[in-house]
Amino acid sequence: MSFKKQDIYKALETITAPGEGKSLVENENVTNVVTFGNEVIVDVTIGNPSLQAKKKVEVEIMKAIHEHVDQKIDVKVNVKVEVAAKENPNQIRGKEIPNIQNIIAVASGKGGVGKSTITSNMAVSLAKMGFKVGVLDADVYGPSQHLMFDVEREKPLAVNSNGRSKMKPVENYGVKLLSLGFFTNPSQAVIWRGPMASKALNQLIFDADWGELDFLLIDLPPGTGDVHLSIVQAVPINGAVVVSTPQNIALADAKKGVAMFQQESINVPVLGIVENMAYFTPAELPDNKYYIFGQGGAKNLAEDIDTAFLGEIPLVQSIREAGDVGHPVALQENTPLSEAFTDVTKEMVSQLLKRNANLPPTEIVRITTMSGCSTK
Repeated sequence: MSFKKQDIYKALETITAPGEGKSLVENENVTNVVTFGNEVIVDVTIGNPSLQAKKKVEVEIMKAIHEHVDQKIDVKVNVKVEVAAKENPNQIRGKEIPNIQNIIAVASGKGGVGKSTITSNMAVSLAKMGFKVGVLDADVYGPSQHLMFDVEREKPLAVNSNGRSKMKPVENYGVKLLSLGFFTNPSQAVIWRGPMASKALNQLIFDADWGELDFLLIDLPPGTGDVHLSIVQAVPINGAVVVSTPQNIALADAKKGVAMFQQESINVPVLGIVENMAYFTPAELPDNKYYIFGQGGAKNLAEDIDTAFLGEIPLVQSIREAGDVGHPVALQENTPLSEAFTDVTKEMVSQLLKRNANLPPTEIVRITTMSGCSTK
């Protein structure tokens, strides 16, 4: 039997570190490898103190060495647990995804306010501005982004990335997309408990080859629950956009959504509030505005909770029709609706620039200039 220490390291590069998206070697979990005759001793350090995590790493290391080097090697694995100290031990903070500059969560306290419509059109607007954009549809129980981007029949392909198999996001309109809608039967309900949903989302985030992105927009489900906590634990959210209609019931839930991000343990900056379905304008009376759900509610809420008002989107039939056929209205050129989404998107980016200027370097947004956007 003949093998080298480098053969062992090469085998360990096929194992992904839990929740990291990197191999054990790349993530520096492997601290030492000793070879002697047909014996190999591997010292590895992990951050998860559970017995299940330690056993899983031990089994995966033994399996990888036997498969990629030699079945007859006697493998011993020493697992050490080190939980990294934090300045605020109560704060939830995810880890960066390589090559993704800014991660924006789009949320709403209440369902049916058009959060997915805002996400898809904001993504298209960013792409039209020249940015590299991705969308993660995290609405586990009601994914819709694959429909809004007209790719419901597509399936993400498997690609080799640094020796590991990863999902390649589906792309349309210049936007990369991953959604659980690609993997579930459209005629069946998704009945998952929180841990199952969290595991699926982690796979979409870390087992995907997103490439280089300026923005990754995450379309969150309504409310404040397991999925929201899983996302902020998995990745560092640069900022959140909250969507609401003007009516009091929706505003009450939107306020709770803002409060969730502002909790000390989460501490995600809220970039602002978008008022969707702000008013209705009939096609035959383009100068008339009918405030069906009330007037200025989201704008008043933004002032009350001291956050930015990003703008308003009207209640127009063509927005709904465009989403239904998978062709977001933001794709249009120089129309009032496309300009409305462009204005909201530019205001969101402006709030990112302000965050960049005002927050400490550890939480800084890594962008310095945006075409058509201002920090003033």
